[in-house]
Amino acid sequence: MRFDLITLFPDFFTSPLQSGLLAKALQNQIAEVICTNPRDFTTDKHHRVDDEPYGGGVGMLLKPDPIFAAVESLPCLPRRDIILMSPQGEPLTHQLLTTLSHDYDQLVLICGHYEGFDERIRHLATREISLGDFVLTGGEIPALTLVNGVTRLLPGTVGKTESLKTESFATGLLDYPQYTRPASFRGWDVPEVLRSGNHAAIAQWRTEQQHHRTRQRRPDLWATWQRQAQNPPADPDSSGSP
Repeated sequence: MRFDLITLFPDFFTSPLQSGLLAKALQNQIAEVICTNPRDFTTDKHHRVDDEPYGGGVGMLLKPDPIFAAVESLPCLPRRDIILMSPQGEPLTHQLLTTLSHDYDQLVLICGHYEGFDERIRHLATREISLGDFVLTGGEIPALTLVNGVTRLLPGTVGKTESLKTESFATGLLDYPQYTRPASFRGWDVPEVLRSGNHAAIAQWRTEQQHHRTRQRRPDLWATWQRQAQNPPADPDSSGSP
C-alpha cells in the first residue's frame, strides 16, 4: 500500500512513522508513506499557499493551484483513491478502513490547514473523510489516524491476524473484557470462568460480555447490530432454486 500525504508539515509524521508496528510495516515494505509539500509547487517568491477568501471573512484559505500541482506530480497506481481529510466528510469507521485496505493500492491524503480549502480543491478528491464532529488545527492528525488504521489491517502487519477478527467494531460489537496475571489485584479478581479451562463456557461468557458492553456503552451500535442480526444479507451464491 502506498500512502501519499499532501501536507505543509511533513515533519509532523517523522516520529509516528518510526514507532511501533507502523515502523515495522514500513521497514518490511508492507506499506510506504511519501510526503509531498504543496509549498514546493508555488511560483511566487514568498511561496504562499494561502490567501484571503473572496467576499471577506475571518482566516485564510488554501489556494487550489499548489494543491493541484502537488497531487498531479504523483504517480498514479491503478487502484487509487484521493481523500480529502475534512470535518465535512463521512465518518471514519472500521468498515471504511477495511474497505480502503482491501480495495486500493494507493491512497492520496490531502491535509488541510488555516480556515479551510478553496472549494475547487474538492474536485480533486474521490471522497472526504472525517474523524468526527469537531475541528482540529489541520488534517495531519486525521491522516495519520487513517494511515495507522489501514496499515494495521494489511497482511503481515499484525502477527496474530485472528486478533483482528474479534476486536471492537470488527463484528459490529465492542470487544469483551480481557485479563492477565495476577489473578487478583487490589481486590479485583479475574472472573472464575476465565480460569476454568472450559473453552465453551469462556466463549459464551465473552459473547455475553460483548452484548452487555455494547448495549450499555454504545446503544447505537447495539441497535445496528440487532437489525443486521435479524436481517442478514442474502447469500450472493444462492440462486433461490431447490
